[in-house]
Amino acid sequence: MKAIDLFAGAGGLSTGAAMAGAQVLWAANHWPTAVQWHTANHPGTVHACQDLHQADFRDAPAHDLLLASPACQGHSRARGKEQPHHDAQRATAWAVVTCAEVHRPQAVIVENVREFADWTLYPAWCAAMNALGYALAPMVLDAADHGVAQNRLRLIVVATRSKHPVELKLPRREHRTAASCIDFSTGRWSAINKPGRSLNTLARIAAGRRAHGDRFLAPYYGSGSGESGRSLGRPIGTLTTKARWALIDGEQMRMVSAAEGAKLMGFPNGYRFPANEATAWHLIGNAVPPPMAADVIDALRTAV
Repeated sequence: MKAIDLFAGAGGLSTGAAMAGAQVLWAANHWPTAVQWHTANHPGTVHACQDLHQADFRDAPAHDLLLASPACQGHSRARGKEQPHHDAQRATAWAVVTCAEVHRPQAVIVENVREFADWTLYPAWCAAMNALGYALAPMVLDAADHGVAQNRLRLIVVATRSKHPVELKLPRREHRTAASCIDFSTGRWSAINKPGRSLNTLARIAAGRRAHGDRFLAPYYGSGSGESGRSLGRPIGTLTTKARWALIDGEQMRMVSAAEGAKLMGFPNGYRFPANEATAWHLIGNAVPPPMAADVIDALRTAV
């Protein structure tokens, strides 16, 4: 199976495709940093750094499978009501339609936040894909059900050139614990009760200690991370583009590192990310968990 990857980012979908035995021929993203690191991890793939609104998809190679993760920021609740939900970001989904019209691959897999289906133009987007001969099978999946140590709910739309929507027989894998991805011997630890620590942070840590004991995960910011602590014996909550989870060990704490975040996202050992923590988290938080992608592509291969 030959694939291309639009809005490829750090390469979660590409990595999942490779895990499922597909060959990713071409990958594109508008952000040079994302293209740089996708190239570092997928050197055999041809890369394009461009605004996909303006792409000439005749330049992309013929393929059996189109993978795409259009911008989610215009749809996600995590962005907050006070932030603009730009039409320009939402409109990235139309690039999928354009590319599918040019190449008519046998299958298309689109990943986004669940709120993508609430977009006012989502019915029109689906109708456009239908007009190209695709039957759509939307489903909401939790990455934790696919062996990823993270509860991450995402909408997956599987489009196939078939009369009826495809029915995928997806495995339900054993949940991995957050602890399996955490290294307590590394990192920059600090005292929990140091001067200047936010009272809200201290309150969340105190609540977590009552519920989970001395070692647990605590949301460091209220926005986008919830208010309660989380046991290390279960998957971590959804990772975002910023380090938002703190690791508590007795009277000391540190932020979960980007290296740990990559493991919590399901990237394989040795997958390369930038040394800068903020940049690495931006790539990780926008990524698709590779094992979830691999399960979907494996099931699709069996079904079609």
